[in-house]
Amino acid sequence: MDEFQKVISPVESDDWQGDQEEETKSTLFLFLLTLGGLGLQIGWSVETSNGSPYLLSLGLSKSMLALVWIAGPLSGALVQPYVGMKSDNCRIRWGKRRPFIVGGAAATIVSLMVLAWAAEIVGGFLAIFGADREGNFVKTSIMMFAVLFVYVLDFAINVIQAGIRAFIVDVSPTHQQEAANAWMIRASGVGNILGYLAGNADLPKYLPFFGDSQFKALCAIACIIMAITVGISCLSVSERDPTFEGPPAPQEGLLNFFRSLAKSVRSLPLQIKKVCEVQFFAWIGWFPFLFYITTYIGDLYFDQEYEKNPNMTEDEITAVLEKGTRVGTGALLIFSVTTFAASVFLPFIIPPTYSPPEAAGGATTPMTPMTPGTPGGLAGSGYFSLKEPSRSSRHSKSLSARLTEYGNVFQIQSLTLRRSWFLSHLMFAALMAATFFVRGTTSATILVGLIGIPWALTNWAPFALLSSEISKRDAMRRGLLRPDPSDREASRIASGEDDAAESGADQTGVILGIHNVAIAAPQVIATLFSSVIFKFLQKPRGTPDDNSVAWVLRFGGCCALVAAWFTLRVHEDKEDPEAVIARRRRPS
Repeated sequence: MDEFQKVISPVESDDWQGDQEEETKSTLFLFLLTLGGLGLQIGWSVETSNGSPYLLSLGLSKSMLALVWIAGPLSGALVQPYVGMKSDNCRIRWGKRRPFIVGGAAATIVSLMVLAWAAEIVGGFLAIFGADREGNFVKTSIMMFAVLFVYVLDFAINVIQAGIRAFIVDVSPTHQQEAANAWMIRASGVGNILGYLAGNADLPKYLPFFGDSQFKALCAIACIIMAITVGISCLSVSERDPTFEGPPAPQEGLLNFFRSLAKSVRSLPLQIKKVCEVQFFAWIGWFPFLFYITTYIGDLYFDQEYEKNPNMTEDEITAVLEKGTRVGTGALLIFSVTTFAASVFLPFIIPPTYSPPEAAGGATTPMTPMTPGTPGGLAGSGYFSLKEPSRSSRHSKSLSARLTEYGNVFQIQSLTLRRSWFLSHLMFAALMAATFFVRGTTSATILVGLIGIPWALTNWAPFALLSSEISKRDAMRRGLLRPDPSDREASRIASGEDDAAESGADQTGVILGIHNVAIAAPQVIATLFSSVIFKFLQKPRGTPDDNSVAWVLRFGGCCALVAAWFTLRVHEDKEDPEAVIARRRRPS
């Protein structure tokens, strides 16, 4: 018993004051917690898969379209850090995050519907003053109005995304951060499947009451599902009451926000800085794929049809391009299915970073079969270790715990989360290089489907690494984890004297906001590079062999290689093997 205590509890004295334990949450809890991600992802999928064709149909050029999509990165770089900081300082009894989630969802729903009906709204308003609906002035006004609401929509979506991500980190226990983020990507995967499945159908034919165009019907469906999923999640999962945390830090306007943000960036914990470095280069690569892959497949489809009929009329060209968009959406449906399958399968073969909290007799806190390898414990890991569980919490292994142990048979011990993330960058780069050999929509669809595997890891690994680090530090300060006294940094974290705590750089909203800057800022770079490539390589509408989108995708693949190199610098927490042996020797 003494040997075991030395391993998991470096504190030799009995003056440890923490008497709480982190409760392992059920699968149902994690499902409800992340359900809002399903509605969020449907909104994203509608914008990413159908936004470009919709704006092109209004008359925008591809080079102008690239500049329009700078709205997403700009809003992510500005909105998420601001929302994160505001929610950290929120002291409403309903919680820190849920007010922002609900507000963001409401704004997103309004923005989607206004964007979908932009032509009717603007055309009808200007018609009151006698403007010709078919005139250039009205068409230009519609384009400007639609572009404006693309920005409004992206700002609104970033509010709800910032709230949901912080909500997951705050509510999930330290040892289930990886599991919670795995459930988030599963929910997002289902949202993608539903969004792309709907986009692949002829919705005006089957749902005429939602509008006379594909985009109108998709926006209506996305709004309904977002309202339902966000409502269920916010009503069924509660947060800690922030009114007990004391008064928030004083805030003095927007200028002070940017000063605080800059100070927080300088004081970020080292692990979080390294993850952000990887994300910076990874997202230069991912942005072109997410926003232009539908156009890429549509161009390939047009080339095939042009060979059959090189003398198409303008109406025939429009019809072929619309059909190509649906083919591209079908490829994204396969992509979303692959992503969902990977999000379910990968957690079974990638060993968890930590083990679950253990009671006497070798029993672990019960887990559920669909939450494989729920990370936890932190015993002997890094500068954290679990305090000994109380006698009242001791119990025998449950059925779910035994099923989880059986699932561990499939784990590849050398395949850590960080190494999997590294391999995903290499796979993405290789698939982007494969565009040199793609000649038709069938091979392009296969390529897009395979990209679902690295996309699943891109949406899981960095958020799991970040949330685990955030939650560990928070649990240390709240007395749920005791520090190793031999580690000076751990002692400073426990006492709240580290640089990150003093600058506010270790708060959930601040860290996730800065992380999103690392995702959003490179997208601005990708947008500018894409615009330049389109300017020199794109061909007029209805012209075959337009390879401009393919070159944008290849540029993204090169950036993924740089991200892979930076991934090797990310720290990996490893559970001390002696701690594992000691647990097994512990008498019942």
